[in-house]
Amino acid sequence: MRESVRAARSVASAAAPADLGAPVSLVLLRHGETPLTPQKRFSGSGGSDPGLSDVGRRQAERVAEALAGRGSVREIVSSPLARCRETAGIVGARLGLDVRIEDGLRETDFGAWEGLTFGEARERYPGDLNAWLGSPDAEPTGGGESFAAVAERVAAARDKLLAAHPGRTVLVVSHVTPIKTLVRLALGAPPESLFRMELSAASLSEVAYYADGNASLRLLNDQSHLG
Repeated sequence: MRESVRAARSVASAAAPADLGAPVSLVLLRHGETPLTPQKRFSGSGGSDPGLSDVGRRQAERVAEALAGRGSVREIVSSPLARCRETAGIVGARLGLDVRIEDGLRETDFGAWEGLTFGEARERYPGDLNAWLGSPDAEPTGGGESFAAVAERVAAARDKLLAAHPGRTVLVVSHVTPIKTLVRLALGAPPESLFRMELSAASLSEVAYYADGNASLRLLNDQSHLG
């Protein structure tokens, strides 16, 4: 009987998952609206670097209030581009936190497409645009970044954050492509999934990363704080 109990305990112990501790939670905030956002123009790291519009600043203030209500954010990390730094600064002032800049979180360099609408880019560079839509290794016209290149630097920035902030909640203020890429990598989804996600200005998403290497998508494109 004792041997049976010991054997049962041994099996239960082997089957029980290890205590992974608290995950690193990356709260992913897309920057507030800029003058180019309503026009749906390519606005990456190779263009004019616009700041927030009046609407974008109001959005940043609303998300700051929402995050203050959560009370869980302990660090703020931002893309170096003006729209993100301004958004992060508004949130940081409300939360009493400094903002650290991480270059790997910047938006894609869209090359010659910077400032164009999708339709304008298709009209001027149809072959390049179709190639870019069809392959993660294709670059925008004029030496922009491929999705594969963006994914590589975003993953490196993610790994730095996970190593530096074990068990903590970090606000990451970034852009459409880096945030979608973090979500895609967390889900193990193919590159074409980037085109199947909606990500609005000043929206919140969240991914939790565990010590065993697994990740869990907790939130995507939440805009409830803007209503």
